[in-house]
Amino acid sequence: METVTPGIYYHFKHPDQHYEVLGIAFHTETEEDMVVYKPLYETDKELFVRPLSMFVENVDKPELGYRGPRFVRIS
Repeated sequence: METVTPGIYYHFKHPDQHYEVLGIAFHTETEEDMVVYKPLYETDKELFVRPLSMFVENVDKPELGYRGPRFVRIS
């Protein structure tokens, strides 16, 4: 399984909206690693979580003309 390091990322669908990854949390019920991150753009949500496996996966979206990582680290 890939790892994610704290830093600034963007989601492939919204390269102008940045997120700060805070770290990895452990889901006690599913025993799944979750990425904890916060949006750096205006929203009413303070924190997000997403399964690590989904955060690091590559997506294939021909309708968007994109193939690559779901999240891209920029710093």
